[in-house]
Amino acid sequence: MGWLDETSDGAVLLSLRVQPNARRTEFCGAYGDAIKLRLAAPPVDGKANAALVAFLAEFCGLPQRSVTVVGGASSRSKRVRLCPASPALLVRLRALR
Repeated sequence: MGWLDETSDGAVLLSLRVQPNARRTEFCGAYGDAIKLRLAAPPVDGKANAALVAFLAEFCGLPQRSVTVVGGASSRSKRVRLCPASPALLVRLRALR
């Protein structure tokens, strides 16, 4: 899957298309080679990235320190690293598509 890449160190890289200032934070399906995610936070002073990290950590059952924006910090197209990635997490993520 182009939007979900498993790494050799037990992490997962997600390709996301983020829409800030939405009514609520939620996944909303495929967007090309990414998953679209609506965020209720505004794209000001890093609030959208902080909300993204918090949402993904809660969704994935990981501590926030295990979720890192590794690409696109100031863009709507983002790469996010989740580590460690359990088999249950991979099943849950694959169900998004």
